[in-house]
Amino acid sequence: MTTKPKEQKRHSPAPRSVRRWSVACLVTLVLSWVCVTSPGDAADISPMRFTTPNGMTVLVLEQHFLPIIEIHALIKVGSAQDPPEKAGLANLVAGLLDEGTTTRSSKQLAEQIDFVGGSLGAQADEDFTTASARTLKKDVDLGFTLLADIIQRPAFPKLEFERVRAQILGEITSDKDDPGHVAMKTFNQLVFQNHPYRWPVNGTEDTLGKITLADVQTFYAKEYLPNQVILTIVGDVTVEQATTLVQTHFGSWKKGVVQPRTVKKPAVIDKKIVQLIEKDLTQSTIVIGHHGISRTNPDFYAVTVMNHVLGAGGFSSRLMDSIRDKQGLAYGITSHYDARSMPGSFWINLQTRTETTNQAINSVLAEMKAIREAPVSDQELADAKAFLMGSFPLRLDSTAKLAKVLAQVEFFGLGFDYFSQYPKWIERVTKEDVLRVARQYLDPQRYALVVVGNIAKAKVRN
Repeated sequence: MTTKPKEQKRHSPAPRSVRRWSVACLVTLVLSWVCVTSPGDAADISPMRFTTPNGMTVLVLEQHFLPIIEIHALIKVGSAQDPPEKAGLANLVAGLLDEGTTTRSSKQLAEQIDFVGGSLGAQADEDFTTASARTLKKDVDLGFTLLADIIQRPAFPKLEFERVRAQILGEITSDKDDPGHVAMKTFNQLVFQNHPYRWPVNGTEDTLGKITLADVQTFYAKEYLPNQVILTIVGDVTVEQATTLVQTHFGSWKKGVVQPRTVKKPAVIDKKIVQLIEKDLTQSTIVIGHHGISRTNPDFYAVTVMNHVLGAGGFSSRLMDSIRDKQGLAYGITSHYDARSMPGSFWINLQTRTETTNQAINSVLAEMKAIREAPVSDQELADAKAFLMGSFPLRLDSTAKLAKVLAQVEFFGLGFDYFSQYPKWIERVTKEDVLRVARQYLDPQRYALVVVGNIAKAKVRN
């Protein structure tokens, strides 16, 4: 639901995702990525929506092109709900869901889903956690059985808790050698002071070390409730079949009291903030940006078009044209708006030779200023809108993608006309809209700048 592909969403340390695939059934799994929605079908996506007696929201979309069914559970809790001193808790809970339940060991879970060539996994994000199962139509009952088991009856074995926590700590340690991870982690801490988005989803060495097994059990008991779940079912199944399966496997799950969400606003960036991190490298890694917008901001579509022109449009973007093609300062450069439940961040990231660090920074700021000072050209606007409208169906071309997008449409309250209206909302964006949102949501005077590299040689002017 952001302005960029999901895999580019963040450059901070990635949350641990648990996925088990069956090598023996590779053909089946490849088929699950075959296009199931043609470009002309995007406007026809109309899922059946109902709420169960225990408060679970269920979305069912029949897709009978392939005998595959995706069951996708979005739980409305993510790292934003972590206690600040125990950042990484939501991710650790998600990572432990399929490491054993009260009825199956982690080995049994893996063997059962592998035997039918399916997949089972869980992952935490900033705003929510997802758990999903994918099977062939003939194995859908098993998919529901295993997914319901890991969501409702995780055992959190002590040995698995220690092992998974150690594994995540190892990932955090290894990320220290990646200048991109280091830069983004520092950038988030500067932009999101006193705010849950400040910390990486998988936490830090310090915070993760403070998490106990009791913390995991308490967090799960408090947050994993049926009335906190959006269950999306996409594929070769009827609404009647899906309704019966939901009742059979989730009907006995007891409704609970949803915890109130109170979050402080991050401190306003009222001046340039610079953080220089010394590493003996031949290139400087640069991240520059500030606060962004939420996904429900009415200017989201105008910002999406503006950002495409500025830096999200690949080789057609202004940043790429100026900084890569004309000046030869970087191999690649992109800009991002991370539109989340709460206002996320805007940032531009690139790597450049140590000796051209200041030139690259100044060139980025010059492009930010330029798009605020004059309207984009007719060609730039037309190209951006054509790409955004034309690529939209590609975000819906598999059962897995479609289930994910449907769940987020429901989570953000966008309405199911989103699928037919998205191209129209993009098409309505004018040059005046682009100029207005650039002036409102880009600030080349007040921003956070992080540089990782040989600072002594780079001689960054701050």
